[in-house]
Amino acid sequence: MADMQYFKTDAGRQEIEQRSRKLPASVRSILLMVDGQRSASDLATLIESLRAPADTLQQLQEQGLIELRSPAGAAGVGAEAAPVQAAGVPAAAADRYTALYNLASEAIRAHLGLKGYFLQLKVERCSTVEELEALLPDVAEALAKAKSDALGRRWLADARAALGTGTAPA
Repeated sequence: MADMQYFKTDAGRQEIEQRSRKLPASVRSILLMVDGQRSASDLATLIESLRAPADTLQQLQEQGLIELRSPAGAAGVGAEAAPVQAAGVPAAAADRYTALYNLASEAIRAHLGLKGYFLQLKVERCSTVEELEALLPDVAEALAKAKSDALGRRWLADARAALGTGTAPA
């Protein structure tokens, strides 16, 4: 059970986009931060820092917005990162979307923490590869501001190289 992680369900990703359940702000914030990479203890720290109810994860699970599963049991690497991927989307586009989503989300999680909340919200709202590509410079700018200009430039160059774009929108 130690290697189990919380992942958003399709209903959870839909709630992020549509806000139909009118979740309290602190609970919605925790839902947003569930990404399949944060440990339960990381999420517990976030819950405490946001003064969310202690049973927030349980509430979200009972509502079907998140689920606890083994990362190895996920449907491939980056299974968390499939918000609103429509049927009929070519596999290459879905793979590129997942790669972009994971690059941005991981950088935000690793380097910005809670300061990256609004930027992560922007990532969550992206439903196309083009929208995510357009957001890459924003992620790089946030990294530069929070850490260093060199990190921001290096991350953007590495992200573009990893995606084979070389010249993503600036």
